[in-house]
Amino acid sequence: MIPSNQYHLDTAAITDPGSRGRLNEDSYQIASFTISDNDDTPVLLTVVADGIGGHKAGEVASKIAVETIISTVAESDVSDPQWVLKSALLEANHSITSEADEDDERKGMGSTVATALIIDAALYIATLGDSRIYLIRDNTIRQLNIDHTWVQEALDVGVINSEEARSHPRRHLIRSYLGSADPIKPDLRLYIANNETLEQAKANQGLPLLPKDLILLCSDGLSDMLADEEILKILQGGGTHDEQLQKLVDLANLRGGHDNITVVLLQSPGEELFEDENS
Repeated sequence: MIPSNQYHLDTAAITDPGSRGRLNEDSYQIASFTISDNDDTPVLLTVVADGIGGHKAGEVASKIAVETIISTVAESDVSDPQWVLKSALLEANHSITSEADEDDERKGMGSTVATALIIDAALYIATLGDSRIYLIRDNTIRQLNIDHTWVQEALDVGVINSEEARSHPRRHLIRSYLGSADPIKPDLRLYIANNETLEQAKANQGLPLLPKDLILLCSDGLSDMLADEEILKILQGGGTHDEQLQKLVDLANLRGGHDNITVVLLQSPGEELFEDENS
């Protein structure tokens, strides 16, 4: 693809170390492209990664994750978006494990990842870990991905309920992440309704964005502190996107700010621009 300096969606982003004085081990990047010299279809790629590991290794892992995914997707023609995203996460996993093998201080380092690829108005996602992707549409908020955590597994089988999940002592136990010693399976499911099957969630990839849709990606430093409806309320409360993101971070810190907080917000254009692009 060809790098572009122009985003075809409105973008805003913020990252904060939290209120505990921790090193910020989150990383993110937003990149824009057109497909080729002969195809000016706009492409936007966003990656949020939350590092795992001591001795600054988490910071290294999250940066490797973001840089590898961006470069791998950039080298493709995105003709098969799901394959490209899967390949990018697998390549990032290989890069992180290779780096860890070469440095004893980085043994065991890893990173969660949430990736959104928007080709014109079609949304594709890929995730590992507990970083999240939300769709805000028609005054509702929906988490599009599934957390890869012990708590999510317990919820799925009915061992705990959603209220217990918010304060469960195992809520930070991540089952799958980049850099894991176990083989990874990039998650390409995209949930837009309750009780969807695995096949239905995979078939939702390429979700058409509507004018003014919001896509929010975040690390668990936000989602652990704020309920989904609280995120929605702030995003509907007026002000610029930058101001809204600052309010999200401020509230997360007010409630303890125990972790790094990273939020990226994307808004699809108004109806006129979509009509121009697709005409």
